[in-house]
Parts: sequence; C-alpha cells; structure tokens
Amino acid sequence: MENMENKDSLLVSVDIGTYQTSVVVAEKTHDGLAVLGIGTAPSQGVRKGLVTNVENAAQGLQQAVAEAEANASCEIHNVFVSLTGGHMEGISSQGVVRVKGGEVSADDVREVVAVARTIALPPECEILHVFPQGFLVDGQERGRDPVGASGVRLETDVHVISVSSTALYALQKCCERAGLYLNGVYYGALAAAEAVLTPEEKELGVVVIDIGAGTTSVAAFCQGVVYYTAVLPVGGENVTNDLAVGLCIPVAEAERLKQQHGCALTSLIAPGEAIEMPRIGERDAAPLPRRKMSEIIEPRIEEIFELVREQLDFGGLSDRLGAGVVLTGGSALLEGVPDLAQRVFRMAARRGAPRCASDVVDPKSQRVPHLISMEGHVDSLAQSPMYAANVGLILCHAQDTLRPPAQVRNGQNWQHMRERVVEWFREFF
Repeated sequence: MENMENKDSLLVSVDIGTYQTSVVVAEKTHDGLAVLGIGTAPSQGVRKGLVTNVENAAQGLQQAVAEAEANASCEIHNVFVSLTGGHMEGISSQGVVRVKGGEVSADDVREVVAVARTIALPPECEILHVFPQGFLVDGQERGRDPVGASGVRLETDVHVISVSSTALYALQKCCERAGLYLNGVYYGALAAAEAVLTPEEKELGVVVIDIGAGTTSVAAFCQGVVYYTAVLPVGGENVTNDLAVGLCIPVAEAERLKQQHGCALTSLIAPGEAIEMPRIGERDAAPLPRRKMSEIIEPRIEEIFELVREQLDFGGLSDRLGAGVVLTGGSALLEGVPDLAQRVFRMAARRGAPRCASDVVDPKSQRVPHLISMEGHVDSLAQSPMYAANVGLILCHAQDTLRPPAQVRNGQNWQHMRERVVEWFREFF
C-alpha cells in the first residue's frame, strides 16, 4: 500500500456512532481539500454515543479505518473524533474582570474568558469547549472583539460544553487499541454545523439537529456564535425498535425496511402503496401497506422534534432562528423528515448536505478550503447528511479551529485556577 501519510496534508475524521463507525480521509491540495476515501463498519460496544466496551468499539473502528485506507490508498495513524452522547452538557456562564491600563487588551480578553469558564463541575467532568458569545465594556456591547475599547470593566457571556472524563478516556483507549493517535475531539453537532451552515445562516439564527441512531444532538447559533447546545437520548434506533415491535419482525429487518422504505410523514404516501415484508421463520413474504410503516415512524420522529423544540424554548431561542432548522445524521435521510420538522417547528427546514463550495473560508489566509473530490462516488457519499460531522471535522482542522483533546483536571492545576479567580475578583471589587 502506498503511504500517503503526511502531517501537513492528510486529514482524517472519525465518527463513532451508536449504529455505525465512519472514517473520512481528505488531503490538503493547492486548490482546497480532496476527499480521498470513506470507510464504514457497524459499531460495536457503543450505547447512546458512549463507548461502553473499548475492545468491541476498537474492532469496529479498525474495520472502518481499514476500508478507508484501502479506498484512499494510504495509511492512517492520526485522527480527530467527533463526540456526542448524554455525558455532554451545555452550560451558560459569565465572567467579569478589571481592565488594566484603561484599554482592553488581548490579555484582558483571555482573562475574562478564563474567569467565565471557571465553573463548578462534578469531579468526573471536564470542559471540552468554551465559546465566547460577546463582550461588554463598562456595560456597552462591544461585539466579539473588544480589543482596543476604552473602559475599566470587561464582561463576557460564554457557552461551555462539558464532558465526562470517563467518556473521553474510553474514546482515547479505543483509538489506542485500534492503533491510532487521538489528535483531538469535537462536539459532533458543531462539527456538522461547520459542514452544512453558511455564515449568513449563523448570523440570522439557525439550529442544527443531528439525528443519530442513539442520540439527537442540537447546536444553535445566533448572531454568528454558538448560543445553545443539548444532547437528547433518543434517535433512529428508537424508530427501528418501534418498527420491530409494531410489525413483529427482527430489529435488523426493521432497520433495513426503515432505510429503504421509511417515511416520516404519512400524508406523502400514495394510497395503496405497498412493500414486501419478510415473515419470521420460513413463511413467505407478505405485502405491507407502506402507510402502516409511516404511521409507526411519524409519531416517534415527531416526538424527537417536540423534545428539541422544548430545549429551544428553554434556551429562549424559538423566536431567534431566522434561518430555521438544518437536519443532519443518518435519520435525516428518511423521506418526509424536513416536511415534518417544518410542521413541528413552524419554520423553514432542510437537510444539511456538506458544502463543497466557496462559502467556507480560511480565516487566516482567506483561501477557500473547499472539498474537491478525486472520485465521483466518494464525492456523492461525502455530501450526504450522514457524513456531515466527519466532513465538518476535516474543515475545522483545515481552518485550524480544532484544539487538542481536553485534559483531565488535576487537583493542583484546579486549585491554582481557583486562586487566580479569587485574586481577580478581589482586585475588581
């Protein structure tokens, strides 16, 4: 096998989902990014987005990596991984510091963000991401970059995403067992958002709903910044289980029928339309009204959307999403899902296909790291909502917006941070 591994050119993303593990390989070129290959394998040892059995999960990852290596004619050693699951939580926090010298400096900005991120977390949790939402100088709004503003008091609101240290450790061990080095992790819905949203949508207000098999992840943007995130413990496998019970068929067969004939909106199905449904045992297949399948699928997808809408109401976002809803993940491929979302949320809704166009800009060079496929079939796969998180990870990495994985807090560093915060507050007040 030809070794194309190059730290400066080869980008590899991994999405270890409840149903499937996917690997996407891309390469930096003079014209942008070229998708070289995709590998998939059934996930093992993963429940609700959480690695519960490292050995089994590593086997699925190895299979997906081997397929990606074969398709891309390369060797994979370093990866970035998207992360989701009920072990994650989005938290709003505020910080305030005294401006030194009467004019806000970059050090002041770093200091106020550090204060805002100093929140009380359970011992088994740590901070994965911190997203500043805006700054105030002496009570006046200064947008996202207050450097240079005159004043004595600097404030900020931030959105913090915390994660279970155990979940991170399991993910790291899974990569190690698969012979891979974990370069970094990123919240899956935010990675998907980087692949499917435009800057204009983020400014207007938009929510990405990533419907996986075991979980549904939410990431909302307002005025161009991350405003709210949430993870719900329901997803496509709930639909599959409902079909298995309702039609009295094995789960594997229910998944196949869902993927091939599923529809989330009964009104879209023509009267009398039927499909062949296999029977348990040796009995012959029997015709099944497709409408009956949809009558099982629609209430469950509607329930997922209702739960998401409750989250958006809780976050005060229902009236701030001018660009509507964007759907990603495998379950977004079901017929009628955007129509049902539009009905539930009462706003525009669309599937989010990863963009392979010039609206993704590298903030440093202003070059466009768009995706240019070298193979037609790879290109069509990479533009599926199913691979939005994978493609988004690659785009984030290409734009240098990814950071190394969060490290588990140790007592000494945590105590030092607390002492610094106390000192800052004493100075200000």
